[in-house]
Amino acid sequence: MPKAYVFTRYGGPETEALVEVDRPAPGPGEILVAVRAAGVNPVDWKQRTGYRRPGETGPHAFPAVFGNEVAGVVEETGAGVDGFAVGDEVFGGAVAGGYAEFALLAAPVTAHKPAELSFADAATLPVAAATAYDGLRQLDLPSGATVLITGAGGGVGSAALQIARALGLRAVGVASEGKKDFVESLGAVHVPSGPDLAVRVRAAVPDGVDGVYDLIGGDVLAGAATLLTDRTRLITAGAPAPEVEKLGGARVERARNAAVLDAVARLVVDGRLDPHVTRTFPLDQAGEALRTVEEGHARGKTVIEVAA
Repeated sequence: MPKAYVFTRYGGPETEALVEVDRPAPGPGEILVAVRAAGVNPVDWKQRTGYRRPGETGPHAFPAVFGNEVAGVVEETGAGVDGFAVGDEVFGGAVAGGYAEFALLAAPVTAHKPAELSFADAATLPVAAATAYDGLRQLDLPSGATVLITGAGGGVGSAALQIARALGLRAVGVASEGKKDFVESLGAVHVPSGPDLAVRVRAAVPDGVDGVYDLIGGDVLAGAATLLTDRTRLITAGAPAPEVEKLGGARVERARNAAVLDAVARLVVDGRLDPHVTRTFPLDQAGEALRTVEEGHARGKTVIEVAA
């Protein structure tokens, strides 16, 4: 039987296990893939604590497979799926977990993987890079404007810095002092994280910022909001809608379609976006991969690779 890395109830790492599961069967509009790589994101461990993504309802069915983004090879297609055939190399959003040997993808949120793109790089795009892309498009800043990105050293943040530059924006990245070199290597102005954020941002960019893409929430979001006179230019992927709406901003609106996946894949192929996969782990070390992200020390992207 195929293997998958799951959580068996809500809680901490003690709920996790590598188990054998039934091979999934694709329903209407779904694609079954043999997984080659799965991206690791903060939302993965948050779901283990009971968190539900916007639009999701009801509790998880246990055991629940970790993971929300996958790259792999099509094994089978469900009813109503057009444009995909067995053997196609694809990447997309997992329907019910991706840290597994087999996973189901939703066809509308699945794209063909360019031959120039590795499975590991492709697996970082459906959540991290696509979230970065959606937020920056939502801000809709003109070329030459300055955008502040909090949480700039992580997977979404590092993608956002690069996509901002590709859109002709000046990027300012908030990250720990230990990630200063990394942020600056992406062509951004680095601002250290910590209390009194607004003071440090104003010192680093005296001419101010035109928009904020927040990936942290809480005090960081509140501090960043004070830098804007037009709060419609405040977007967050790090806080719930009520928290940001009180500040006059909005939650990022995810497009969740293949067109966005094609766009970010093209940025990688064209050399304008490096997913910065800094650590890879085999499936039987998925727990260690998840810890690197859960502990908040990951730089760039962490990926689980699954042997063919």
